Amino acid sequence: MDLSAFSLSGRTVLVTGANTGIGQGIALAAAKAGARVVGVGRSSLDETAAQIAAVGGTFVPVSCDLSDLDAARQMLRESWATTPIDALVNNAGIIRRADAVDYSEADWDDVLSLNLKTLFFLSQEFARLVLAAGRRGKIVNVASLLSFQGGIRVPAYTASKHGVAGLTQALSNEWAGQGINVNAIAPGYVESNNTTALRADPDRSASILSRIPAGRWGQPADIGDAAVFLLAPASVLAL
Repeated sequence: MDLSAFSLSGRTVLVTGANTGIGQGIALAAAKAGARVVGVGRSSLDETAAQIAAVGGTFVPVSCDLSDLDAARQMLRESWATTPIDALVNNAGIIRRADAVDYSEADWDDVLSLNLKTLFFLSQEFARLVLAAGRRGKIVNVASLLSFQGGIRVPAYTASKHGVAGLTQALSNEWAGQGINVNAIAPGYVESNNTTALRADPDRSASILSRIPAGRWGQPADIGDAAVFLLAPASVLAL
């Protein structure tokens, strides 16, 4: 086995929502694999920076409110201007819980805007930069187990993650022939900010754990190593 095929040495990977949870796990795993990681978050990225420094990695923290689409696009362009980006990880997302009969239009719009709209337009901006520069690129989207099922009390999140799964396929179909590989990871139940409410509810937590063969909540590191494979040369079929 050629282990260099799993190396990200010399590559720059931009990870959104890198301040916590799955995004933090992906950022750390990419840094361990040798990538220069640009971590984007609305809140402090100090914890992620410390974890990456501890393994001798390179981390560039970028503060950005990704719900502001103009700011998100500008952030990507400015990051590219410093060092061209080889891969984009669209991880940032939010969840709002309420019974479907009570779900507000504001919550619906907030979730769909960040989880799906921002993801698409960041991918579009990245593809424009990659194609204009005559480079190759990779996009890894973070979908969800709920991309394939309905969930409970999370109609906007479920709709957004179904959209992420479909959009990943659409962009892959369109851009694969132009040197941009688009894939997605669909995590199950992982310890993160988005699952705090579920883990704090003994009945819901027990119900969820009873359906997980491993008998435990996932860890961000579980997702990080899967992302490294998709970001690395090993995941591209040599034609």
